[in-house]
Order: sequence, then C-alpha cells, then structure tokens
Amino acid sequence: MRKAEKKGDTDSIACLAMYGSLELQPDMRDLVDSMVERLRTLSRKSEGQFIAVDLRVEMLDKKGCQDSGEKSCFNAQEVAMFLRKVGFEKDTTVYVTQSRWDSRLDSLKDLFPKTYTKEAIVPADKKSKFLDSQDSELEKVIDFYISSESDVFVPAISGLLYANVAGKRIGSGKTQILVPADIPDSSASASSFLSSYISKKNHFAYSCFC
Repeated sequence: MRKAEKKGDTDSIACLAMYGSLELQPDMRDLVDSMVERLRTLSRKSEGQFIAVDLRVEMLDKKGCQDSGEKSCFNAQEVAMFLRKVGFEKDTTVYVTQSRWDSRLDSLKDLFPKTYTKEAIVPADKKSKFLDSQDSELEKVIDFYISSESDVFVPAISGLLYANVAGKRIGSGKTQILVPADIPDSSASASSFLSSYISKKNHFAYSCFC
C-alpha cells in the first residue's frame, strides 16, 4: 500500500493482487465469521448493523498522532461525540480494534454502552490461540476483516489499516467510511464526513474496482 500511494501506481493487476486475492485460512475465516455474527446478534435493535472503529489507545501517544499538522487521530471521547453528533443512537453496537479493554475507552462506552473489544467477543475456546499467543499479526488480521465487513467503518487513526480496509470495502461495495472530525454544532450530516477515498475516488483500489 505504501508503494502504491507513493508512486501513484494504478496498475489494475497489482490492485487485484492486493484486494481481490486475499482469502483467510479456514480456521481464521471461522473465527472472524463467528465474531461478526456475535456483533450482529448484539445489534438486534439496529437490525444487526454495527460500527467498527479503528481505535488503539497506545497509538494515540505515537509521533504520527502527536505531530500532525492536520488532526489525524481521535481519542475515545472525540469519537464518541462525533458518532452522536452525526446521528448514531445510544444502543448502536461498536467494535473497537483495541484488543483488551483500557480505561481510556470508558468515555466511548459511556455514550455507547454496547462497545466491545476483541477480548469480549472472541469465542472462549479461541482466546488462547488468537489473543494470548503474543502474535500481534493475528490480531491485525481479525481487525482488518471485521472492519471490512462492518456496516460502517470509522478510522480514528489515519494509517495503513485505514487505507487497506478502505480498499477491501471499495471492492465489496461497503463504502460507508466516516472520518471523525471536530463538530462544533450539536448535530451534522454523516454524509459530510465520508472518506475522501470514497467521495473523491482517489484510492488505489479504484484502479481495479470501478
């Protein structure tokens, strides 16, 4: 993804290799499917729809978030206020990419009580393999696919996960990607915060998904 963005490469074969050929191994596919199903079950009041938010609190202290000229990272409270102001109700189910609960997420749960981390929805018999293995790559794969399959994706942290999830979602037609922003008024239209990857069709994935 870095190479594609840096060079402005629009090679459709490279695009398909990135987004059209990624398939999960059966055990990982079963895990992700079970987690998505769990989130949809928890979302009965909203017709099974849920939001995935890429929010990892340890990333908020990193240089990329601290030194940006334009704000590119949003904490839990900022995300919570953004979601409420663009119209999401209190009973909306929210999945965050943080692996285990952290007190810095409390302000999000205060406004959206049905907020869950991987630890809360991974089947008990799978936790040791996928969460306690110290293999962070497995957790990134889970986040990538759940974020790709959610009804709405909110990248609270700008970076490669955001870009790659956007590409996967473009390929499957799931273009509801809302980028957080400070909203001074009490409400706003969600469509005003649609990712530029979608609104301007400037993502690499559009070279093979038209």
